[in-house]
Amino acid sequence: MVTEVHTRPVILREILGESLRELRTSENLTLREVSGRAQVSLGYLSEIERGQKEASSELLNAICGALGVPLSSVLRQVSDRIDSLRTAQVTQLPLRPRVQAA
Repeated sequence: MVTEVHTRPVILREILGESLRELRTSENLTLREVSGRAQVSLGYLSEIERGQKEASSELLNAICGALGVPLSSVLRQVSDRIDSLRTAQVTQLPLRPRVQAA
């Protein structure tokens, strides 16, 4: 008997948005402040943070600049989070019962 496990796929734009929001709030910056510095609309920045829109590399660079962090640091953080989520998903998979030959 094989148990089928449905895990939610990792969506890059959601993990990236969470990371950007955490960076912004840790610096006590408002969406308005970051959107002004990055020259992106407040609504669009909000959608990026909520994982609803994918930002271009140029826009990500502008947002990171507005936050005062290198793009490479944000991407590294996102990559580490994805690795952690993947590891957690693998460890939660049920073990398949062994089938012994007759």
